Amino acid sequence: MTTRGATSGLLLLLAGLAQPAPAQQNFDTVQIRTVKVADGVYMLMGSGGNIGVSAGPNGVVIIDDQFAPLTPKIKAAVAAINSGPIRFLLNTHWHWDHTGGNENMAKDGVVIVAHENVRHRLSVEQFVAAFDRKVPPSPEVALPIVTFTDAVSFYLNGDSINAFHVAPAHTDGDVIIWFRHANVVHMGDTYVRYGYPFIDLSSGGSVDGMVAAADKVLALTDPSTRFIPGHGELSGRAELQAYRDMLATIRDRVRKLVRQGKTLEQVKAAKPTEEYDATWGGGFIKPDRFVETLYTDLSKR
Repeated sequence: MTTRGATSGLLLLLAGLAQPAPAQQNFDTVQIRTVKVADGVYMLMGSGGNIGVSAGPNGVVIIDDQFAPLTPKIKAAVAAINSGPIRFLLNTHWHWDHTGGNENMAKDGVVIVAHENVRHRLSVEQFVAAFDRKVPPSPEVALPIVTFTDAVSFYLNGDSINAFHVAPAHTDGDVIIWFRHANVVHMGDTYVRYGYPFIDLSSGGSVDGMVAAADKVLALTDPSTRFIPGHGELSGRAELQAYRDMLATIRDRVRKLVRQGKTLEQVKAAKPTEEYDATWGGGFIKPDRFVETLYTDLSKR
């Protein structure tokens, strides 16, 4: 598993949460890497969430936009793929390592589309308890101007691009984007490859939703589908299945201990993640922290 790029993006997110604005960070050394996923579909990797790109005769659709200072580099990377205009931007959720470039894109005339919960969370101050940080509201121009509750489709570039909301997973506004003809799925942060995932309970996230999102995507797709994670390298079905199974197994173990009345310290002592730590424990969410998130989540039900 390649973690360096994904982890650096997450560290920039954490730094941003600790400061008034992500523009205070230094993005001068960040390079945007372009990965061709299928004909007309690409993944851009820099700092922050992976960007999906549909490029063709009808112009360009992008999924997420990382941080504001990276907009010129992102636009240059897109222009190297296709000289047409960026027409639409879909936000997979509200976190600003995925929405930080919204204002810049909107000022260029790009139409921003997201789930209605994303617009709401971007429009008011948020508190992320996991980092004990307040996140100020985004300016009006950065907010999605088209929102939906269940699903929306784009028929562009010879493809049917279906964006659909899933039950609260990473947050309560998660959207998964399925390029049906290209057989590619962008999963936002419902699927990450930096290690144990960050589940934002303050934003309505839940481990049950994380498992359900993976189950839904696996049921819709086939062995040749390629998956763009929110962070980390491009994935095949086997990697997504392993991620889903890890989440479900640890969740079930923690849930059983919670139902037995165990305290958080007792649950940690039981080491419900132990067999997975070598593979998944190297990211910024360490095993004990992941267990604590699941314990907090599952204790509420």
